[in-house]
Amino acid sequence: ILDNASTHTFQPPTKRINDGDDVQFFLSSRAYTDIVTFMCQLNAAMFPRKDTVRTSTFHTRTWQLCDDNIPFSNTVVRLQELLKRLENMIEEALPDMGPRRFGNVSFRKWYAMVEERISGLLEEYLPPEVLEHEAQHNGKNKDAQVTAKDELQAYLMGSFGSAQRLDYGTGHELSFLAFLGCIWKLGGFPHAEAGVEERGVVLGVIEPYLTLIRRLILTYTLEPAGSHGVWGLDDHFFIPYIFGSAQLAPAIASVENIPTEGSLADAVNPADVVKAGVVEHERKTNMYFSAIGFIYDVKKGPFWEHSPILFDISGIRAGWAKINKGMLKMYNAEVLSKFPVIQHFPFGSLFVWERDPNAVQQITSIHSKSQPKPKEQFIVPQQTKTGLRNPMHEGVKAPWAAVGAQGAPFVGTAAPWAKGVNMRDPEKFESVRSSIPRGSEPTTGAPWADSRGGPPPRSRRDPPNMTAPVTAAPSAKKGDQVSLPAQAPVPDARGVVPSTRAPRAQDSAP
Repeated sequence: ILDNASTHTFQPPTKRINDGDDVQFFLSSRAYTDIVTFMCQLNAAMFPRKDTVRTSTFHTRTWQLCDDNIPFSNTVVRLQELLKRLENMIEEALPDMGPRRFGNVSFRKWYAMVEERISGLLEEYLPPEVLEHEAQHNGKNKDAQVTAKDELQAYLMGSFGSAQRLDYGTGHELSFLAFLGCIWKLGGFPHAEAGVEERGVVLGVIEPYLTLIRRLILTYTLEPAGSHGVWGLDDHFFIPYIFGSAQLAPAIASVENIPTEGSLADAVNPADVVKAGVVEHERKTNMYFSAIGFIYDVKKGPFWEHSPILFDISGIRAGWAKINKGMLKMYNAEVLSKFPVIQHFPFGSLFVWERDPNAVQQITSIHSKSQPKPKEQFIVPQQTKTGLRNPMHEGVKAPWAAVGAQGAPFVGTAAPWAKGVNMRDPEKFESVRSSIPRGSEPTTGAPWADSRGGPPPRSRRDPPNMTAPVTAAPSAKKGDQVSLPAQAPVPDARGVVPSTRAPRAQDSAP
């Protein structure tokens, strides 16, 4: 938490993550440490508490949605009013009724209205001590300095989804978590007993924010951003599964003793997520089942088909504490460590892009190895001093061509009888060619050709002394002798070709 008595240099949040190496740096940065610390702080506050008063009966205090006995601070109440105001603005940008394939373009109208009014809304609903936090101007123009409102506005506007892509995902959800973290750092939430204000943030601010986003999704049919399809935990959300599983975990006496297994005594069974009736009842009091209920609202069919990951999680028998522990690990792996999600997160002065000196060295996982790599500048190697061939300088040359030389001996495709003749020297080639006696040059005749010429020899497969079959006329009588000409008929001196009629045919035949 920043000291109000001291000055602070605010910075406009900017994009820093551009490749996989930046993701690795982020996992060891101060911003990552602050996000994880704030997340674990909120998560621990949602565990049921054991009654500290010694009585004859054991009492457990649980935290449920719409519980009037949970106190909310003035900051939480004002943030609830801000979210309600944003929800009412949907009536000013009704969805387009025309045909569409993806998100409704009217979402851009709603987003533009919010962007236009957000500065005044923050001044109206945030505590004055947050926005009036003294900034260090370093002697420059005071009007040009970045204020706390500028950083808060960047994270809040990034939490409603993308007006360009008409989608919403866990990266936008993370941006709202950072918005609340900025208010916490600026001292916007009052000091209270451990866990009290954190529960107010989860139940009084985050749950109404999720309600707003669900209405935006249903109204403008926002697409999932970076979804894994059915192989993702959820198309849009993640943190309600973390806080909702903590609500059903075993009761604790202090945050130092967070259990890793077990469930609350009367907690609903994790396998009941496939029962629509149980989900409808539990969604009113639990954030985990509230998120499951929204899946039932937007998807049809068997639960294990459209949500196989959640269905697999429902089979865990070690209890809700085990599920909560796994959800925190999965959030770190699937949200904070994934380039497609974390690349859009901006960094300013409250979530700083600096290495944390106390950060533990991150182990390179199979997921981090598959992250995009930076584009290395291609450097053309120079010619070495040893005179070795450098193909980058030679270009496309014949293999026998040497750099700076007259040329290596030509290795051509000369005939086998050519002896030491340079094919590139026409004079030498012609002199050698003329010295060869005519008729003594090897020929490339067919294998069966000889000096006498003639037809090709009969194949070894042909039977010896075998005459060609004769196609006799149907009128030929048995025993008639048919003689075939030795060769094809040749025209006589008059140019008349001899008749090829059967020998038995007579001139008087019709």
